[in-house]
Amino acid sequence: MTRIIATFFGSGLLKPAPGTWGSLAALPALYLLHQIGSFPLVAVATVAVFFVGWWATIRETAGKEDQDPSEIVIDEVAGMWLALWPVSFGASYVGADILSLYPGWIVAFLGFRLFDITKPGPVGWADRKHTPLGVMLDDVIAGLLAAIVVIVFGVIFHVFLM
Repeated sequence: MTRIIATFFGSGLLKPAPGTWGSLAALPALYLLHQIGSFPLVAVATVAVFFVGWWATIRETAGKEDQDPSEIVIDEVAGMWLALWPVSFGASYVGADILSLYPGWIVAFLGFRLFDITKPGPVGWADRKHTPLGVMLDDVIAGLLAAIVVIVFGVIFHVFLM
């Protein structure tokens, strides 16, 4: 069970770049969550994935030298979903189809992957912890930074370009 959770149904086993595969696998899952329960369900599911992912990561890395194996991508799921919060919230707020906000999906994905790969500032700090909590936190922080980028791009688009 922890292996399925940690690899997000095996997406973390895909090569190359399992983190990117995990981030991509998070997208249709978020779409389904949004369709079922809109932003409130997305928010609750993101928090739940963080804690369940932390638990699964503790179990999967127990007694192992590598505390952040590449196949663990549940952290990418939590971070990617957080990066998409502004998109889900915006779609819910205006009653739009979440897919009609596709530029926000693109910005969220690219921003999240950029922050997750380059690990600037607080993302790198969390990554250097080399603990299951650090595994989860670096992607959550990357997701938060990506969400801020999504908001900034949304404001620029809606205020200055429309």
